Amino acid sequence: MRRSKENNPGSIAAPNDGLRMGGAKMVKDMEQNQRRALSSINQNIIGASLHHSGVVNKRELPGKDEFCNKKSALEQRSDTRSLAVQRVSNQHHFLEDAKNQSELTVKPGGLDDFEIVDVEQCGEGNDVTLPMFVKHTEAVLDETDEMVSSCVSPNYMDRQFDINEKMRAILIDWLIEVHYKFDLMEETLFLTINLIDRFLERCTVIRKKLQLVGMTAMLLACKYEEVSVPIVEDFVLISDKAYTRKDVLDMEKLMVNTLQFHMSVPTPYVFMRRFLKAAQSEKKLEFLSFFLIELCMVEYEMLKFQPSLLVAAAIYTAQCSLFRFKNWTKTSEWHTKYTEDQLLECSKLMVTYHQKAGSGKLKGVHRKYSSYKFGYAAKTEPALFLLDP
Repeated sequence: MRRSKENNPGSIAAPNDGLRMGGAKMVKDMEQNQRRALSSINQNIIGASLHHSGVVNKRELPGKDEFCNKKSALEQRSDTRSLAVQRVSNQHHFLEDAKNQSELTVKPGGLDDFEIVDVEQCGEGNDVTLPMFVKHTEAVLDETDEMVSSCVSPNYMDRQFDINEKMRAILIDWLIEVHYKFDLMEETLFLTINLIDRFLERCTVIRKKLQLVGMTAMLLACKYEEVSVPIVEDFVLISDKAYTRKDVLDMEKLMVNTLQFHMSVPTPYVFMRRFLKAAQSEKKLEFLSFFLIELCMVEYEMLKFQPSLLVAAAIYTAQCSLFRFKNWTKTSEWHTKYTEDQLLECSKLMVTYHQKAGSGKLKGVHRKYSSYKFGYAAKTEPALFLLDP
C-alpha cells in the first residue's frame, strides 16, 4: 500500500555538513587568533592607545550619576533573581514531597507505565487515601466520560430518513476489515467509529453516501493518529472506484467543518488500556476484551452505554469467559468506579454478541480475531452462565 510522503522524514533533505564543518573550523581559527592577539597586550599599550587616539567623545563616557543608577539597577536585579531562585527551590521541594507521598506515578512511557494501587492489599478496615495523581486522573476520566456520552445521542438514527441501524452495522464491520488489511493502529479504528457517529448525528446522509462517510472518517482518523497515512487513492480503490478523489476531499471538508475540527475525543481505547492495567491482564484477556469491545462497536444499541462502562463490562465478560466464574476484584472496581451489578446488563449483551459472532451475517470481527495474531480470541467459549437469571 502506498503511503503519503507528507509525514516521511526521509523526504526532507539533510543539511550540508561541509558548510557546518567549515564554519566550525573558521570559528576555531578566529578564537586562536584572538587569543594570540590578547596575549600580547599590556597596560602600557592600552594607555598609549587611549592617549594617542585623541578622538574620544565625552558623551560616551558615563558620568557619576549614571554609574550609580546602573549600580542600583543591578542590585535590584540581583535581589529579584534571589527571590526567583528561592521560589523555584520551594516548588521543587513541594513536588518532591508530593512525589514521595503518591502511590501512583506517571512516567514518560505513557499509559503502560501506570503503577496500579492494589486495593485488596490495603484491607477493608483501612481508609485508602487517594494520591494526588490518582485524584487528578480520575477527575479527568469522569470529565471526559461525560463529554463523550454527550457527543453522540443513542437515538440519532431516528433523524435519518434513508439509512438505519443495519446499514451502520454493515459499514463498521467492513471498516474493521479495512483497518485490519491496512495494518493501522487500534486508536485509528475507535476514532473512525466516533467520527462516523458524531457526523451522522449532525447531518442526514443518503445511503449512497454512507460508505463515503466511513472512508472519509477513516482517512481523517489516519491523519490524526498514524505516522504514515494512506493516500486518498487507496480509499478510492477499496470502494471499487464508486467514488472519485474529489468526492472524498469534498466529504472531508464537510466532515471537519461539521465537527468543527474537534478531533481530540477520548475513545474507549483510552479506558481500555488503563482498566486492563488495573486488572493485571495477560495477552489472552487483552485480546478477548478487544474482541468483545469491537463486537459492541458494530451494534448501534450499545451507544446507550458510556465508554468507560462499556470497557469495564468487556473486561469483566472476558474474565468470566476465561476463568469460567465471576471475577471482578476490588482493585478493578476501585479504578473503574463500577460494581459488578452495574456491569451485568451490558455484560449479558456482550455474551449474546459473542455467541452469535461466528454464525451471523457480519463476520468481520470474528474473522479478525480468529487469526494467530490475536491469539484465536474469537474461538473462546462465551460465558453463557452470565445469562442465567
